[in-house]
Amino acid sequence: MSNLGEHIERQAWLSTMAQASADRLIALCQSAGVEVPHTVLRAPEIGTVMVRGRAGAVGAAFNLGEMTVTRASVRLTESGAVGHGYVQGRSHEAATYAALVDALCQTDQGSALIASVITPLRAEKAAREGARAVRAAGTKVEFFTMVRGE
Repeated sequence: MSNLGEHIERQAWLSTMAQASADRLIALCQSAGVEVPHTVLRAPEIGTVMVRGRAGAVGAAFNLGEMTVTRASVRLTESGAVGHGYVQGRSHEAATYAALVDALCQTDQGSALIASVITPLRAEKAAREGARAVRAAGTKVEFFTMVRGE
């Protein structure tokens, strides 16, 4: 059962980094001292992924379009932990840092990195989503039906 919990937690931090701004991810990683000895397993490479959507979040899935992503994989020299990083856009540096954070979060340094890199990214994402919800609420239209008296 703990493997499932670890898997879900790893999915969450990978998702957080994938959705973050490349500049912000790089800045947080540099301030956290993420650059550690490692071997590059997969050099950063740029590609595309198909983005799918659902009408009203419940309808049938449809292909919305393609999005550019960059991916990288590393192995830490000291512990041998393997990390993978996927980020939006074309930032080789951000993909490498995401892979390093992924690998380091699987070691005893994980708690510190989650606090210094992942938690701020999650807070910024929540703030962006909150601001978007406020803007959307301002455009909400209330429809109502009046019953005719016959």
